Amino acid sequence: MNRTFVVLGAGMQGTAAAYDLAKFAEPQDLLLADASLEQATKSADRVNRLLGREACRPTQVDALNPDNLAQILQPAGVLLSCVPYWMHPRIAKVAIATKTSMCDLGGNTAITLETLAMDDEAKAAGVTLIPDTGLAPGLVNSVGLYLIEQLDEAESVKLYCGVLPQHPKPPFNYKLTFNIEGLVVEYMDQAVALRDGEIVLLDTLDDVEEVVLEQFGKMEAFNTSGGTSTAPYTLQGRVKNYQYKTIRWPGHCERMRIFRDFGFWSSTPIDVKGQAVKPREVFCKVFGESLGKIQDLDQCVVRGVATGTKDGHKVRLQADIYDKQCEKTGFTSMERTTGFSMAIHAAAIAYGKLPAGCLRYETALTGADFCEQIQRRGIKLRVATESVE
Repeated sequence: MNRTFVVLGAGMQGTAAAYDLAKFAEPQDLLLADASLEQATKSADRVNRLLGREACRPTQVDALNPDNLAQILQPAGVLLSCVPYWMHPRIAKVAIATKTSMCDLGGNTAITLETLAMDDEAKAAGVTLIPDTGLAPGLVNSVGLYLIEQLDEAESVKLYCGVLPQHPKPPFNYKLTFNIEGLVVEYMDQAVALRDGEIVLLDTLDDVEEVVLEQFGKMEAFNTSGGTSTAPYTLQGRVKNYQYKTIRWPGHCERMRIFRDFGFWSSTPIDVKGQAVKPREVFCKVFGESLGKIQDLDQCVVRGVATGTKDGHKVRLQADIYDKQCEKTGFTSMERTTGFSMAIHAAAIAYGKLPAGCLRYETALTGADFCEQIQRRGIKLRVATESVE
């Protein structure tokens, strides 16, 4: 077992993943790598300070320079890719070449499929690659798996997730907790779901429904892309309906539709006083920086609802997670639910629990195994069962 880990990207999620590995995975070595040595050093120092020991080393790397990246990966057993989603397949090629296993945060199903297409190469190299090991996709799908595993026969699974500010400010009532480009993709691309046993593509920022949550009251949930990733394809034939929605404060969806419908997310260049400008790039710069100025603690809510049969009776299962920013460590709920989830899979790889090849997320760990591990991190799962007869 090679328990040498490289965390690529020393931002929010990468720092949390490094902390979790240092605390739970007993690493032989742990490198936190970033394009900025200053950022890598700052994050590694934070991890070491929280643990009270030297557990993490910083290093500088150009993730898109194959030679530079390969040099860092040569001695590593597992790479955790915490960089923008579009970079993952390029990094995966280098990881396979250096015989380094890898997991990433996914977020775009088309990009995930590019990584999964390297299955033969990964098997030949004897390494394991798992995309989508974050929150959504990731943790929420493990909650769905857990519910399916509790049923003799599953009919439907509906998954919900939202990372929200504790003190929301209008008009958007939102705090940016990850890359703005990823948020636009979630709101723009189509969502993959199962309906009556068939794969369907759903429009995003659509199918708004009211969700009542204990901690918030009435909220809204709507279709966003990426949250199910490959699960509908894997679970087809095992469950008839499988869908994911994002939770936001009421009114958020309608306001975001304005940007989409009026072309602010278009990647087609337009002429502005003689300059070719892509509206999406301007939006990400202006809107992203404005959201980034909002300083607030965050909170995360996850809900999974499954219906099916158990012991000959029709039942409805509901699983809920509510997590808040940790005052002791300072890690946001987004960092905890995303970075810790990724680290759980990286540790499973390092300890030889998973086979070589490119694994769809939902085929790696069972829902029960994952939920046991995430609860060790203080992220609690509440499950309720009721008869629907």
